[in-house]
Amino acid sequence: MLARDRAGIRPLYYTRQRGRLWFASEVKSLLAVLPECAHLEPQALLQTLTYWAPVDPETLYQGVQSLPPGHVLTVERDGRQHLRRYWDWTFPDADATSPSRYPLTLEQATAELRELLVDAVRLQLRADVPVGAYLSGGLDSSGIVALIRGFTDTPVRTFSVAFEDGEFDESAHQQAMVRHLGTDHTTLMCTRRDIGNAFPRLIRHTETPVLRTGPVPLMLLAGSVRQHGYKVVLTGEGADEVFGGYDLFKEAKVRRFWARQPGSRLRPRLLEKLYGYLQNSPVSSPAFAQSFFGQGMEHLHRPIFAHVPRWTTSQRAFAFLSPDLRTTAAHWDPLEAYEHTLPPDIARWSDLARDQYVEAKSLLAGYLLSSQGDRVAMANSIEGRFPYLDHRVIEFANRLPPSFKIRGMTEKYLLRRALAELLPPDIVQRTKQPYRAPDSQSFFFDGKPLDYVADLLSPDAIRDAGYFDPAPVSRLVEKCRLGRATGFADNQAFVGILSTMLVHRQTVEARLSPLPTTQPSGAVA
Repeated sequence: MLARDRAGIRPLYYTRQRGRLWFASEVKSLLAVLPECAHLEPQALLQTLTYWAPVDPETLYQGVQSLPPGHVLTVERDGRQHLRRYWDWTFPDADATSPSRYPLTLEQATAELRELLVDAVRLQLRADVPVGAYLSGGLDSSGIVALIRGFTDTPVRTFSVAFEDGEFDESAHQQAMVRHLGTDHTTLMCTRRDIGNAFPRLIRHTETPVLRTGPVPLMLLAGSVRQHGYKVVLTGEGADEVFGGYDLFKEAKVRRFWARQPGSRLRPRLLEKLYGYLQNSPVSSPAFAQSFFGQGMEHLHRPIFAHVPRWTTSQRAFAFLSPDLRTTAAHWDPLEAYEHTLPPDIARWSDLARDQYVEAKSLLAGYLLSSQGDRVAMANSIEGRFPYLDHRVIEFANRLPPSFKIRGMTEKYLLRRALAELLPPDIVQRTKQPYRAPDSQSFFFDGKPLDYVADLLSPDAIRDAGYFDPAPVSRLVEKCRLGRATGFADNQAFVGILSTMLVHRQTVEARLSPLPTTQPSGAVA
């Protein structure tokens, strides 16, 4: 019997090969004994370049499957196997989620949520080793640390990452929270060169391509935690998915509002309240905003509606695919394919519930808890714990009226109320700023790419690997070298291509290379 946790915090992979069932928490363990699985699945690569991760139970590797979150796999002695789901993110029907039908007042819901969070934090603090906490300076992580300080006797040791580039740096907010909470704190300064140099190590641990460099600083931060003698950290991950924190949710709300009067020029102006943290924001130009966010409006009534702009942006990497993969991509509809994975009940849920479910199943489980969570923490033997992903917290939040989560254009409304007495007003009122790190600019210095980047993205290496087309890749590399990559599309394409080539070099080529004919001295056959 194999079982995986409800939210997908920990990975679990398995395959049926050579008459046996093999399973492990990392694919590299399987490839050590089954090198024949070290072939990348084209469909899974297309999924990764679109959704940011393969869709469970698929993985990037031939014949290897991922046990989906909240599932149990049983295998009988005679080889029969049965996969069943024991838990899922579920929501009430839309007509049952109006505030008038919800059994709690806003004040009662606030008090109950605070009690749930206090208990979730206390449970996650249980350990026979010292426990630390990440402090990003935002509402979510600050709330966790404040709950530890206010409702437990556990000494608080906090850690954060800072950047030399002000666009990404939140150290001022972090230091304000350190002073407010009186924590013993360590800040790790992460430079662009640090990210570029550590990127190959990241991919060795993620075992899959990534579209952003964000996991690298967190891997380095986990290393700092380990160096300071800590093995467990609490983080604020999951709050945005559970309580409606992302701009994506507000963006979808505005776009649905806009769709009721598609000729309106005033309604799209609400989008200007979003993405203020981006230097090249898609809302900086009203005309561009209407064009960018107007795409996908024909999917208004589909459960994947909110995610169409992001997935469309990610798919611009398809322009760099090899001819064979472009042909495969041309016969694949990513929207329809993803909808086939969704439960039938989703059609009856509120718009926000649909958006939250797709986010939890795609980005949270596939990327944030894996490449940016467990993988970078365990690269340093650090266990990450997530109080906001306590199943009782999720189930409570899923029953809330949508207006308790997003009120007007204020995200995580109920969570802000629950934490208001514990945090400074400017933190409680601060608009969500997603964690981000420098992307393509981390790989070029003094007009030159890092040595391994030049090697992996050379026309010969690209051609030999067979995933991408050398000519457009070379043009993208030159664009990034000159510092002309702007927006998400170029950066995600560059990072996605580079990380795919690293997976190929570190895994496919390494595992499929002929083994030496003689064992080294002292080796065990």
